[in-house]
Amino acid sequence: MNNCSDLYFLSTIACKLSECLSEEDLEILSADLKALGEMLEVILARQAKCRMS
Repeated sequence: MNNCSDLYFLSTIACKLSECLSEEDLEILSADLKALGEMLEVILARQAKCRMS
């Protein structure tokens, strides 16, 4: 249940952004944030591999 406050916070941000950004801007922001998340996953995987070596 500790992560529930994070989910509530993220949901609030998403709702607020949807109120002030156009659909096109939301699509671009969504794609950019998805790319950022994937890049962070790659960095974490590489760091984990380096620690194992």
